[in-house]
Order: sequence, then C-alpha cells, then structure tokens
Amino acid sequence: MDISTTPTDRPVDDGRLVEILANPGFGMHFTDHMFTVEWTPEKGWYDARITPYGPLTLDPATAVLHYAQETFEGMKAYRHPDGTVWTFRPEENAKRMVRSSRRLAFPELDPDDFVAAVDALVTVDQRWVPDNADGGEKSLYLRPFMFASEVFLGVRPAQHVTFMVIASPAGAYFKGGVKPVTLWLTEDYTRAGRGGMGAAKTGGNYASSLVAQQQATAHGCDQVVFLDAQEGRYVEELGGMNLYFVHADGRIVTPETGTILEGITRASIIELAGKLGHQVEERRFSIDEWRDGVASGDIVEIFACGTAAVVTPVGSLKWDGGEAPAPASTDLTMRIRTALVDIQLGRADDTFGWMHQVC
Repeated sequence: MDISTTPTDRPVDDGRLVEILANPGFGMHFTDHMFTVEWTPEKGWYDARITPYGPLTLDPATAVLHYAQETFEGMKAYRHPDGTVWTFRPEENAKRMVRSSRRLAFPELDPDDFVAAVDALVTVDQRWVPDNADGGEKSLYLRPFMFASEVFLGVRPAQHVTFMVIASPAGAYFKGGVKPVTLWLTEDYTRAGRGGMGAAKTGGNYASSLVAQQQATAHGCDQVVFLDAQEGRYVEELGGMNLYFVHADGRIVTPETGTILEGITRASIIELAGKLGHQVEERRFSIDEWRDGVASGDIVEIFACGTAAVVTPVGSLKWDGGEAPAPASTDLTMRIRTALVDIQLGRADDTFGWMHQVC
C-alpha cells in the first residue's frame, strides 16, 4: 500500500502534550493525524493517506448511519524502556477484521495493509506514545475502523467503503491498583445467537449491551454477564471482556467461541497459562457451574480480559434475588496479568514472538 502523508500545520504543542500524557484518561484526546483509505468495486482500495486529524463530512444518507454496516478493532502501542515503540500481535487484529468484514459483507483489507496503516500512523504520531518510566501502564490506544460510506438508502452491501485509523493516549485502566469487578447477571437480554454477529467486532454488538449495562450499574455492579440466547444457561462474555474460571486442581475453563468475540488477549492468555502449567479448556460453561463451583470452593479464581483492562479479577456475581460471593484468591490472575503486561511494556522477554516493532 502506497501511503501519502500530509503533516498537520497545527500540532499540539509540546507543553500541552506533556500535560495530556501525564493523565490521558481514555478516549479523551486524539493525536495530530489520522489514516484513511477508500474502496469501490471498480478501484479496489485506493488513496491511502495520512492527514491532519479532523471531523468527517457525511451526507445524511450515508449508509452506515441507517444500516450499521461497520466494524472496528482495538489495540495498543507501547513505548519500551529503550524508547522504541511496539504493538501487540497486530496481525491478529488484522485477521479478526477480515473475519468481521466477511460477516458484515465488507471488502477485505489485506492483513499486511492493515498492519502497514497502523504502523504508518503510529510512526507519524510517535511522540504521542507515553513512556512508563514511573512504572505505570500507559499506552497509545489505536482504533482502526471500517464503515459504509456510500450515499444510498437501499438495503445492500455498500459500494463505497472507508477504512480509517485514529489514535488516543490511554492511562492505566485501574487507578489506584487492580481491583476485582462486581458483575450483574442479566436474565432479560442476550448479546448474540447462533448465526448472529457475536463473533464480529461491530458496533451493533456493543450497542446491544448498553441497556443491560445500565441494569448492572443500577444494581451497583461494574459489568454485565450475558448468557446464551438459545437456552439461557451458558455463560458467554461480559459487555466488553472474555471470562476465565480457575479450578482448585489448576484447570482453567473459558467459554468457547462461536457466538462470542475471539479476543486476542483471550487467545494470548490461553498460551500463557499453558506455559505456566495450567490446562485450559474451551467449552460451554453453565451459570449453575459458576454458582456451585464458587459455593463448593472448586472454583478458586475468576478473571476477565480485554484490550483496555488486560486482565482483571472478578469479585461477586449478583442477580435478581441472589448473589455468589467473590472467589477466595486472585493469585494466578495477578501472575498472568503481570506476565502479559510486562511483555507488552518491554519489561520481560517476549518468548512468544507477540510484539511487533513499529519505530
């Protein structure tokens, strides 16, 4: 992919950037540039460019606004102690976007071009990648996304598609240290069913989780747990994270994919846990198995994972009329979390070959 670059003539000044990177929050500040490439059936992918970050001008009839034909990814760039900048398994994000594109009837962006686009933006805006000299977990969050940009109100796959990448510095997910999250079990809403879009990373999946998340918040919980749509018995995922259940004999169970997102952090933890000597089972896991396992002491830890939080221990589970207490331990959870974060931030050797150097 040939990428042209038009530098901004109004970059954020160095003093302001220091202030932003000291306390970036999440998704609040954006870098000086953005990447864009477009597609039509006649041209294929064309006009790949990096331009100053700024608003988009969309016709009111732009297809994505009406039929939600859209996919996205979430990933991070990390500054290592030697000043170099790396991303974590970007080729896996690229492959997942291909799978999402197939489900949403989009053209496929070649994984090499996906990685090249991300690399190009990170290289241009590398001064926005925070360092972690203070021992923190700051990073540059990257948001590649694709949307139906054709101006047309017919219900069919768009004939004009736009792929973009934007970036935003991110602070540590947990301020003041990692703490177990409390979960609300929704029995009113499901996330996805067989043949649906649950395994695609598309905005509609997240929109469908919001009302259930409102329920969770109203009951004093941090996140919502979804069950399968067919039987309402099997644990699927949280609003934005995958789940793991650690048993007293060292086994770890995680719900199988198919109707849930194939998390890249999830897959990495399966490999990492195996190296630490823990057998990981991917299978259906019922809500009764959760409740009974915690009550009997057979389940000794539960944790969740995702790009933003990396790994977080799970505390109590609440539902209408009941509650399962927090498991007894977080020891393995924190070992896995520390091992993964240390690889991402360049504090430990990457024996898996997961890290990709950008600049």
